[in-house]
Amino acid sequence: MRILIIEDDREAAAYLVKALREAGHVADHAADGETGFHMADSRSYDVLIVDRMLPERDGLSVISGLREKGDGTPALILSALGQVDDRVTGLRAGGDDYLAKPFAFSELLARVEVLGRRRGGKDVETSYRVGDLELDRLSHEVRRSGKTIILQPREFRLLEYLMKHANQVVTRTMLLENVWDYHFDPQTNVIDVHISRLRSKIERDFGSSLLHTVRGSGYIMRSVE
Repeated sequence: MRILIIEDDREAAAYLVKALREAGHVADHAADGETGFHMADSRSYDVLIVDRMLPERDGLSVISGLREKGDGTPALILSALGQVDDRVTGLRAGGDDYLAKPFAFSELLARVEVLGRRRGGKDVETSYRVGDLELDRLSHEVRRSGKTIILQPREFRLLEYLMKHANQVVTRTMLLENVWDYHFDPQTNVIDVHISRLRSKIERDFGSSLLHTVRGSGYIMRSVE
């Protein structure tokens, strides 16, 4: 999922960004409410994580402003204010869930994934399959022919993106933007290195190739029947 964190505590935000990326998600950060509002309004996100007390524009105003513009992106409110009246106020402002600080990351992640499944009023896919290769987004398990394959977090994100777009050509620019969060060409072979490692893990001990290079274009995941 693509998640926007609107949080002015830079240490807390850095922790959330790192943890969510390790969990296989794409995470962006805005350090104040006004910036967060414009990022949420101009880009597509699956879930918003919004601190209630923010500079420039408070979190409830960010959410209510988006709702007034017809943006229904699910929003999880974070706040040190955890009384019943505080939670009710947050939910009535347009929030979809409310989590009091301090919190356990495992609980936040579970709540974010639940909100992500509601995106657009329909369930999002929680697993992908290409041939005999299976990926479970919730358990972070990858199997081929029933055999578990251990992937590093970045490899998991790369495979998830490729499987999500199975039978479609995925360009290098798409991978840089959606797997590495780069909006520029770093002029390195980072994609080639990760593709090579991933290909080795998902194909080395199996009889057929699933990850194919499309020369001059990018890559494609497909099963050759």
